[in-house]
Amino acid sequence: MRLKDRIAIITGGARGIGKAAAELFAKEGATVIIWDLLEQGQETADEIIKNGGKAAFMKVAVTDPAAIKIAVDEIIAKYSRIDILINNAGITRDRSFLKMSQDEWQSVIDVNLTGVFNCTKEVVPYMVEHKYGKIVCTSSIVGITGNFGQTNYVATKAGIIGMVKTWAKEFAKHNITANAVAPGFIKTEMTDLMPEEVRNKIVSEIPAKRMGTTEDIANAYLFLASDESSYINGHCISVNGGAA
Repeated sequence: MRLKDRIAIITGGARGIGKAAAELFAKEGATVIIWDLLEQGQETADEIIKNGGKAAFMKVAVTDPAAIKIAVDEIIAKYSRIDILINNAGITRDRSFLKMSQDEWQSVIDVNLTGVFNCTKEVVPYMVEHKYGKIVCTSSIVGITGNFGQTNYVATKAGIIGMVKTWAKEFAKHNITANAVAPGFIKTEMTDLMPEEVRNKIVSEIPAKRMGTTEDIANAYLFLASDESSYINGHCISVNGGAA
């Protein structure tokens, strides 16, 4: 069990990639704390517990520093430490740049980038205190390549890559690693809403000729959250089936 007795926070853990990660981490021995605004997070935690794992759900907005502090204080009071932080929560508000509103820009920045800052800012001092920590942040293939109609989203995902590179330099002396995962085209509730012909066109351009699964990304999270990756720091692992 690669995460035996570890305490892990997973933001956006109610469904999709976050849920897959929560389930996998629990199987690997971690106590998983799901942070999400969706009540489905409680269902995910209950399901993990039913299957023999350890989990809890906390309704936390990554845009609310006060709520994050309260949640972290509760976790520390109960478990004394936080070993792993998976900054997975994110939203999209897609629109071409000329049509993008200030609100569409700011809302994505607030969740996807400032939200990562908020959560990490509150958790890292406890990792420093215990001289151990694994931070994994969710970037995206588009944070590397760019993408039409996603100026806001791409900016956040590119920003995350820069953040983990910086944190690696600042936190390594405390035995803390910070890395990112850049998913490609992954089958989730969001991509299921896309027209079939659009999905098929995208898949046809992927060398692997398939969409990725949430488990594909969860496995990358697991590797970076485990001690197997102890000498990997400040990097972004692309999980995209060979897409450019």
